[in-house]
Amino acid sequence: MTARPWRATVLTLFPEMFPGPLETSLVGKALSQRRWSLELIDIRAHAKGRHRSVDDQPFGGGPGMVMRPDVVDGALQELAGGAAGAVDPAGPILYLSPRGRRLDQAAVRALAAGPGVALLCGRYEGIDQRVLDAWAVEEVSLGDFVLAGGEIAAMALLEACVRLLPGVVGEATSLAEESFEAGLLEYPHYTRPRVWQDRGGEKRAVPDILVSGHHDRIADWRHQQAVAMTQKQRPDLWRQYIAAQRRQGVEA
Repeated sequence: MTARPWRATVLTLFPEMFPGPLETSLVGKALSQRRWSLELIDIRAHAKGRHRSVDDQPFGGGPGMVMRPDVVDGALQELAGGAAGAVDPAGPILYLSPRGRRLDQAAVRALAAGPGVALLCGRYEGIDQRVLDAWAVEEVSLGDFVLAGGEIAAMALLEACVRLLPGVVGEATSLAEESFEAGLLEYPHYTRPRVWQDRGGEKRAVPDILVSGHHDRIADWRHQQAVAMTQKQRPDLWRQYIAAQRRQGVEA
């Protein structure tokens, strides 16, 4: 029996934004090969009344508008096949929100290892809290910044997951050496030409160790470069790495 593709469902007011960038490069190729599927639910289709309004003014006052719970609930019921309160068996329901838990590579790996994910994209000032609570929706954030809506964040999350699916990236070893996989940032990369002259006239050569042919020494050099890069660029990540090494009784 053929395995079912990893399933992504996006609930959005702007389904025309998809697949967008997800239709290109390795992720787009994987979509055409049906290694994963993309389904869209138009939240606006569940608006009622003559004006088909999807938002309203917030109780308590304040700027902006809030997406209505009854409209979003209709879209979530479509996701669950009409069963109110049911959770889609294809995976968790995540709401892209700046107040959510920070997405990291470990969370991406866990999502990619599952059957799929449903992504709820907010707009305006956000979504009425009651419908989020009723459906036990988990909030996820890409970082400490605010976007106009959740669609771009959803695309980023999906690309991060899809590239981890079996067969999407040609060499699985390249995934194992990426940033965050071992708790460190990735080491620097070099390619041809071996000596490159920058616009200021300075000649910059590839480090000699990389053309030495000594694979063990190259591996050691890359590890040290990853350590130095993490210490400099992400001291917070370095502290986590050191703590993890100490728990495992390993010298950094």
